[in-house]
Amino acid sequence: MAIISSNINESNSPRSKKELRIVKSEILPEDKSDAQVISNRPKFFNEFIGHEKLKSSLKISIDASLFRNECLDHILLYGQPGLGKTTLALIVANEMNTKCKVINASSLERPRDIVGLLLGLKENEILFIDEIHRLSNLTEEILYPALEDFKLDLTIGASRGTRCRTIHLPKFTLIGATTKLASISSPLRDRFGICQKLYLYSPEDLQKIIFNFSNLINIVIDEEASLRLALCSRGTPRIALRLLKRSRDYSQVIKKNNIVTIEIVEKVLNNQKIDHRGLDEIDRSFLNYLYKNNCGPVGLESIAAALSEDSTMLEFIVEPYLIQLGLISRTSRGRVLTPSGENYINEYHEL
Repeated sequence: MAIISSNINESNSPRSKKELRIVKSEILPEDKSDAQVISNRPKFFNEFIGHEKLKSSLKISIDASLFRNECLDHILLYGQPGLGKTTLALIVANEMNTKCKVINASSLERPRDIVGLLLGLKENEILFIDEIHRLSNLTEEILYPALEDFKLDLTIGASRGTRCRTIHLPKFTLIGATTKLASISSPLRDRFGICQKLYLYSPEDLQKIIFNFSNLINIVIDEEASLRLALCSRGTPRIALRLLKRSRDYSQVIKKNNIVTIEIVEKVLNNQKIDHRGLDEIDRSFLNYLYKNNCGPVGLESIAAALSEDSTMLEFIVEPYLIQLGLISRTSRGRVLTPSGENYINEYHEL
């Protein structure tokens, strides 16, 4: 068996694995600097592929707000990374014909950071906070009256000179995005009038996204190659576009052209050790370890130690997709390989 290593401890260091993992749905440094992807984001709902029910629901809320000439309700978007939460927030702003200020919750370290943002907002503007579950308790406390009554209750001075001051804010819409809905406190979550989940994309929708982006970057890709990329992109557009760009690199270096064929795609996937279901070497090492210890549940810390990986990374990045595919299950005693997981491992042993 060539793909699943019999000695999982001989793999690369944890740091190098994370850097080389192309199927990671979180943003990589190359994604942040990719001007093509950023500048070519869909700007309106009719350009956005997938999430039809979500788009329909948001469009009704937006049209109703415009009809009443009122501010849109606060929106909470949650789901796995790379599914389009930021893009949807920007689309909502465009549909409302207003501006959108984008900030990551991790950069709001002090209460005055959020106060400055709120004071800088104008009527009907949108404030988008990514990874909103990472807000500090003090920042959340400041947000409560701002979201509910559009005002800031500030304490000025110290000791006997302390006094309270209320500042009225222009009406605005907060759009929060999170990958961990359960980590958001109930008081904050309850202040969102619209709460929507983003699901994984179908291969058909991913194939359309791949075709659209290939046209934008002047790449010709055939139907077989685009479908192959879509099927192994783990239902995530960010991964699909990342694989397409790798395929473009291969076609330009090997074939000296901008034509992506199924042969080029297979070379990319083989080089990255990604199979037909989008699983890479780390996923298979995880499954292989459970396969070897399938006499009972295995604790996450034991798996992390065996794979020389961080347990948090395994829990929030590797496991969710394996669970969705039905290859593993979580129990109170640990992780176990399902019959489907055993079949998957046996298929590779037969190769």
